[in-house]
Amino acid sequence: MRSELYRMASIRSSWISIALFGAVAAAFGILDPNFWALMAGVGAFGIGVLTITQHFQNRTTALLFLARPRRFPVLFAQIATTVLVALGLTALSGITVLLKDGSDVYAHTLLVIPIMAVFGASLAAVVRRASWLLFGFTAWFVVVEGIVGRLEWHLPMSSYLNASGGDQFALEVFAAWALGTLAVAAVTLRRDLAGD
Repeated sequence: MRSELYRMASIRSSWISIALFGAVAAAFGILDPNFWALMAGVGAFGIGVLTITQHFQNRTTALLFLARPRRFPVLFAQIATTVLVALGLTALSGITVLLKDGSDVYAHTLLVIPIMAVFGASLAAVVRRASWLLFGFTAWFVVVEGIVGRLEWHLPMSSYLNASGGDQFALEVFAAWALGTLAVAAVTLRRDLAGD
């Protein structure tokens, strides 16, 4: 975890992106607590995806796994890092929501953000390409969950949004999505790196 946090803090584009996204989420919090919850979820998903896929994109994964041959502890440390950073981003950017008396949405979102970070990082460990995952999941959210499902089906982002609003069943459904994705990531973790 220490090396992942150091890498995130020492790469200028990482912390600048996180700071800018936090500012955008805080600005959305001024408008509406639900917009802030959406932006916080997108931020946690993005942090999870980029933390994992940067190693594949920069070709440092082979060196990482040579230094630490047991891959599951490495994945666990990366996921724990994304959870920690996503929680920090959410807690700080949500100050505007607290000032607007959106304490319920703030508390529920803080509860579900770690699950979103696990979900994003686990998907990234399976897909391994940030652009494919970010564009694909954006299209999935807009077309399948938004237009077709009208955010009523128990799919990942719909469940996240309902859970951030306080729906306990949606929280359980979203946790099941995250655990299922983590299980797939654990099974596919031993894949060869030659294609990446």
